[in-house]
Amino acid sequence: MDEAPPGIVIPKAKIATPRDSTSILISRNGSQGPEVLLAHRIPTLRAFADFWSLPGGGIRGNDEEAATFVKGLDQLEDDWPAVYAAILRETAEEVGLAIGDGEIERVSMTLRHAIIEDPTAWTTAVTKGVIPASPVKITHIGTRTTPPFSPLRFRNRFMHVHLNDGAPEPELLDIGSEFDELQWMHPAEAVNVWKTGNMLTAPPIITLLRDVAESLEVNNNDIHAAMASMAAEPKSGEHRIELAPNIECIPLRTATLPPSTHTNCFILGEHGGERLIVDPAARTSEELAYLQRRIRGIEEDGGKIIATIFTHRHQDHIGDLTKISEMYTAPIWATPETLAAIPLCESDQALSEGDIITLNGPNGEMEWTVHVTPGHCPGHICLSSNRYLVSGDLAVMVGTILIPSSDGDMDAYIDSLQRMRALNSEILFPAHGPFTHRPEKLLDRYIKHRSGRHERVLEAVASGLSSIEKIANHAYSDTPDAHPMLKVDQTLSHLSSHESAGLIRREKEKWIIN
Repeated sequence: MDEAPPGIVIPKAKIATPRDSTSILISRNGSQGPEVLLAHRIPTLRAFADFWSLPGGGIRGNDEEAATFVKGLDQLEDDWPAVYAAILRETAEEVGLAIGDGEIERVSMTLRHAIIEDPTAWTTAVTKGVIPASPVKITHIGTRTTPPFSPLRFRNRFMHVHLNDGAPEPELLDIGSEFDELQWMHPAEAVNVWKTGNMLTAPPIITLLRDVAESLEVNNNDIHAAMASMAAEPKSGEHRIELAPNIECIPLRTATLPPSTHTNCFILGEHGGERLIVDPAARTSEELAYLQRRIRGIEEDGGKIIATIFTHRHQDHIGDLTKISEMYTAPIWATPETLAAIPLCESDQALSEGDIITLNGPNGEMEWTVHVTPGHCPGHICLSSNRYLVSGDLAVMVGTILIPSSDGDMDAYIDSLQRMRALNSEILFPAHGPFTHRPEKLLDRYIKHRSGRHERVLEAVASGLSSIEKIANHAYSDTPDAHPMLKVDQTLSHLSSHESAGLIRREKEKWIIN
């Protein structure tokens, strides 16, 4: 936490505990082979808006009780009865299908709305024989857990059911659905569309689609054989976290500023092609081992690491370079300010504003442009492609960015925000926490917030307040819970920038308007 003022004690943030959830992959026999159902989340949702997903949801407290009314669930162990009850209920509610041990039936809109209002309506409908419910046709094909950088995490069990010819079509809710479109696609086609960058989906979904596509390929496009193979050994645990095409994330536990718990190391570049490693911050044996496993993945796909890039010199971004150099050999590329903070090596290269880095891959080139974006730290950089922005510590979705009074620059920081906003990138990948596919909203919020605070600090001095404590209290009157030491340090950063601009001056311990 280099950006925090000396002497401050900030408790280490806790990694969020995953909640249990379940989703269902629904398949059918299409005219060109097996197809799976994808559902598009409406753009007004708070989480994963505009993403393609699968029907499903959280496992609720009453799902365990509901399971006692479903034949066959009493034979399952651990929490599996609740998992199956939850996915049977969610499938009925979200796409209108009641899965029985024989046929799959349509669920009326009236009942679906009743289930939304009160989940026990599903249990009542099952016990009265209004709709069927059975686990016989459903199999478990994998488990994935949300990466630890997210404040809201899920341990999701992926289930599968196949619709035979003549089964009713999945149907959107007429009112109140979290989806606005359902689409059938071959899994391989879905992966190819995702590779173009024209389909947003969460990392666990694209991982599942890849697994299904690969299983279909080795099973001659037989959906039943493919799903039986996946159900025989459901994948779980560590996997590649692909946030977008050619962008893999390795969340590394670091001593970073709460509420963040990890630093996002990124692998940029196409499988089998040239790669960049951005901010490999691993220091502990556990994180170094994790990083090494991902590096090994690059070697296994025939890729080549051409450089390590550090976005800036803060220690929650720079790992144990001695240990990392034992994993792979590549020069370090960074700005002169960052290079000065690490051991000198002849192969290192200084980066400057506008430098273009070209990564060659099996399917062509990918270019990344270097943007020097000081403010948070001297020599800080962002990297942009024609669609994406790797933003370092410019902005985050959860928490805030500090501008240290020691070496930060508030005016430079606001300028950096404005320049990166002007790029109109499609997705922003920060160094901490989850990414956002709405960078303009995030950066506009940061610009408005920081510019507003900057004005309030100047306003406080103009009104006659001269001590930093009083100025800070005025500037942060809208944030009464702000940490006292952080509030004062950030106010000092604002004051220093105003002083550099010639708007105010410092006389001993007093700040005075010019």
